[in-house]
Amino acid sequence: MNRRACALITGALAATVLSLAPQASATPVPQPQSATAETRAAAHRAAAAPDTLATLSRFFSREGKVSLTAARPRIEGDAIPVSYLSPDFVAGTAGAPVARLEFLASKAVASDGQQAALWTAKTDTGWQVVNIATGDDEFRYAQLGAAKLPGGTVFREPQIDAWYVAGGSEVLPLDEDAVRAVGARGTTLAAYRERVTRAYGDKLPGSAYAKGGKAGGFAPTEADSAQTVTAQTVTAQAATAPDVLPLVGGAAAGVLVLATAGALTVRRSRRRAVRV
Repeated sequence: MNRRACALITGALAATVLSLAPQASATPVPQPQSATAETRAAAHRAAAAPDTLATLSRFFSREGKVSLTAARPRIEGDAIPVSYLSPDFVAGTAGAPVARLEFLASKAVASDGQQAALWTAKTDTGWQVVNIATGDDEFRYAQLGAAKLPGGTVFREPQIDAWYVAGGSEVLPLDEDAVRAVGARGTTLAAYRERVTRAYGDKLPGSAYAKGGKAGGFAPTEADSAQTVTAQTVTAQAATAPDVLPLVGGAAAGVLVLATAGALTVRRSRRRAVRV
């Protein structure tokens, strides 16, 4: 999987990297349980706002691939719901679905063909874009999942950057990371729960691991350990990162707590996050 450059709102990175870090004290606004026509429309309005498009121009021009004035970003299609592995499912809560809605994504396209996903979430001041990530992962996997298992739930396991589609009693892989985790033919929902409970059950909110303010990944190897960092370290690194792009001014710090909500753990090996 290709690494993705991201631009996050000021103050959100530490909370995104690990929402159970002690300094990430802002209380996230609960997200809707499902995407309705109203929420999709609100997300689209936030994505298509003039300020957002101006930020997108800077984002697309950051590496000199296209000039700031020539970027001319546009929003294509409707906002789609994006779900992540649910901490309640990991914890074995009765009736908990395998995934829960984390944000809505809108596809942005530049004049030279560059693409990005705008992550839009409900905040205490309304629906706002809280992150920009390069590429089209959210949309591509939504299409793959719908084709592979119509009516299923497409979701991401952020700890290993794996994408799946779940339906009935099966969980099927949508990318190489998921194949490594559950095999090319997938697995049963029960077996998948056993795997994620083993991997993350001791890292849920309230655990000693969480209270220690640590961030890690699933089944870390020695090489992974070199990429494992605390939220404080990531914040310090990001403060000097080159791709600095202002996004939503005044948005509450911790908005992106929802992106790792219930914060299992997060590994930075595949996606480069940039604080702005």
